[in-house]
Amino acid sequence: MTRIDFYTEAPDKLDVACRIVHKAYRTGRPLVIFSSDEAVLSRIDKLLWMSPAIGFLPHCYVNDPIAGETPVVLARAGDTPAYDDVLLNLDDAWPPSFARFQRLAEIVSLDEADKVKARARYRFYKDRGYEVTTHRVQEAAHG
Repeated sequence: MTRIDFYTEAPDKLDVACRIVHKAYRTGRPLVIFSSDEAVLSRIDKLLWMSPAIGFLPHCYVNDPIAGETPVVLARAGDTPAYDDVLLNLDDAWPPSFARFQRLAEIVSLDEADKVKARARYRFYKDRGYEVTTHRVQEAAHG
């Protein structure tokens, strides 16, 4: 069953996303970043070219010819990534086919509207019997 982790109280969702991607990359875990919002994927694409500051995280869109050889891929609704290890959801709704992944990461910002959407995703997973673990981003950054 998919392991689901919610990272809450994130001052900047995309900054936290970059940290999650970096950790997965360091540990050799292929990762898929999902969003149905092209603007979000474009912003994370740009951030991954600058993060970490002394390098970049190798990534591409799922339909790129080198996607099968790239450890981080960006995916939209309808895409079928080759990987099923870690899925990072940057969408407002639960991602399609999330259950095929070993892990799912969700990030919740400090914004009230984002929290409401995250609570709906949390209930969706819990109602289907998934165990959900919550991590406070501020504690994780300091602890």
